Amino acid sequence: MRVLPNMKVLVPCDALETYKAILCAAETPGPVFIRFGREAVPTITTPETPFRLGKAEVFREGSDLSIVACGLMVHASLEAAEILAAQGIQARVINLHTIKPIDVETLVKAAEETKFILTVEEHQVQGGLGSAVAEVLGEHRPTPMKRVGILDTFGESGDSEELLRKYGLHPEAIAQAALELLKRPQ
Repeated sequence: MRVLPNMKVLVPCDALETYKAILCAAETPGPVFIRFGREAVPTITTPETPFRLGKAEVFREGSDLSIVACGLMVHASLEAAEILAAQGIQARVINLHTIKPIDVETLVKAAEETKFILTVEEHQVQGGLGSAVAEVLGEHRPTPMKRVGILDTFGESGDSEELLRKYGLHPEAIAQAALELLKRPQ
């Protein structure tokens, strides 16, 4: 959807943020696409958590790498950050709820401060959040990065938790991807 001219693309991380995204869409001129799943996800935002079109939110500070996630992968990324913290690695977690327009400033700052970017989405890595972040960093701050998501295959029907495990979209796999990324030269 992000390749369509003037399209805004929102991927809220929980029910409260979905409500805010819908209000935002109603107030925004032009087309808005909101992507969310059917399964219930843990509530990680509050009524006070900001939601601004085109402005990401840092949900956890960290200095070793940044995990940029959207939708239900934000919660999984926060859990992965806890796994990494137990190993002495401090991961910043960024909720990039707006894929388009994208928050260039927050992404560049994260790249400058943490030196590694891991993107996490339950979507094809081609054309989604990972590609959008790679485009920003390629133009503004080339940075070692890795994309976690669906790898050029059709999705399947089934139990959500089983599918997330099959495609490596669970906290342990995200933490493992972060460890692999940190081994790359800067």
